[in-house]
Amino acid sequence: MPPTAESFGQLGISLLLGLLVGLQREHAAAAVGLRTFPLITVLGTVSAMLGGAFGGWVVAAGMLGIGVVLVAARSTRLRRDDELPGTTTDAAVLLMYAVGALLVVAPLSVGIAVGGGVAVLLQFKPELHRAARTLGDRDLKAIMQFVLITCIILPVLPHRTFGPLDVFNPFQTWLMVVLIVGMSLGGYIVYKFFGHNAGILLGGLLGGAISSTATTVSYSRQARAGQITSAGAAIVILIASTVVFGRVLVEIAVVSPPFLAAAAGPVLIMLALTALPSLVVWYHVRREPAPVMPEQDNPTQLKSAVFFAAMYALVLFALAAAERFVGQQGLYAVAALSGLTDMDAITLSAARMVGAGDVHAADGWRLIVIAGMANLTFKAAVVGVAAHRRLLGRILLLFSLPMLGGALLLAFWPG
Repeated sequence: MPPTAESFGQLGISLLLGLLVGLQREHAAAAVGLRTFPLITVLGTVSAMLGGAFGGWVVAAGMLGIGVVLVAARSTRLRRDDELPGTTTDAAVLLMYAVGALLVVAPLSVGIAVGGGVAVLLQFKPELHRAARTLGDRDLKAIMQFVLITCIILPVLPHRTFGPLDVFNPFQTWLMVVLIVGMSLGGYIVYKFFGHNAGILLGGLLGGAISSTATTVSYSRQARAGQITSAGAAIVILIASTVVFGRVLVEIAVVSPPFLAAAAGPVLIMLALTALPSLVVWYHVRREPAPVMPEQDNPTQLKSAVFFAAMYALVLFALAAAERFVGQQGLYAVAALSGLTDMDAITLSAARMVGAGDVHAADGWRLIVIAGMANLTFKAAVVGVAAHRRLLGRILLLFSLPMLGGALLLAFWPG
């Protein structure tokens, strides 16, 4: 593109972004509006163009000049005893000046994304304030604990292997913790907004996103206490179990994308065989009144994170030991035992070993299917202990389809 055309393109985009943010501020009755914001954004673009010829001090001088104008405007309002507006518009003024400059020194897509993001952020003020009011102290604590796990603990861990079999890497182990806790936290935050009014379908989806085992226990107890019908509880438990296989696909895609090609088929079949009967039964009970979704535990507690890290490292070590000293049958035994209460550790361990070339992809997806079948067996046992026989009968009937499908996959799926 000729230099002149490129310059006019940058100026045109700068003008449009300024108009976009200015329109939003004009609608909000801010002091700086539809005419001023385009001027500020174009000033940033012109300053960056001049800075390319005369030095970066031009951009800095422009930013300083805008700052002086903003301070002078506030001082004038103070002298008139006018009510001072918030600082949001002032911050937007400075940022949009920088966006104008960014259009010159960075790819246009970056500046467009930032400018559009500013407009969206300004427009959704009521929704953001409502979200902040909805989240309580306990929820903010959960978010900050995730920040602790992600931004403080993870960077300081050594990124090398230790111990026997050369498989324990503290950084990679904790990175898996970040992945699992982040997924559970996402479900927890959605639950805080919609969970108390969740019906049977949404209750199962959210329960599976946070903890399918805890959901099984909670709804089994509700069914035993008569707070929900056995059909409703069975659907929630089955939907939560379906979400587990969705989590498995996400975890494989993140940890070992090449392995996803081999594992996607069997895992999707297990997901479909779990989802289809639940949706059929849900269609018949969808109008039943659903109870309030049980209170969910904070998924970012440090104790839980350390426990999962230890379990993941133990499963990884057990798989490596079984692969070296026992063989294929040993791998399957480890998968069955680890999958009883949790699918995440065995999924991540298998994906990592397949990605490292220590386990064949065909064996990797078989480990996950075996773990999934063990997990369904454990949940049926939980229902048998915590609920009545009617719910247990429904669960055994509904679980029989994915269990049979898993057995057929292990026997006949090409590997």
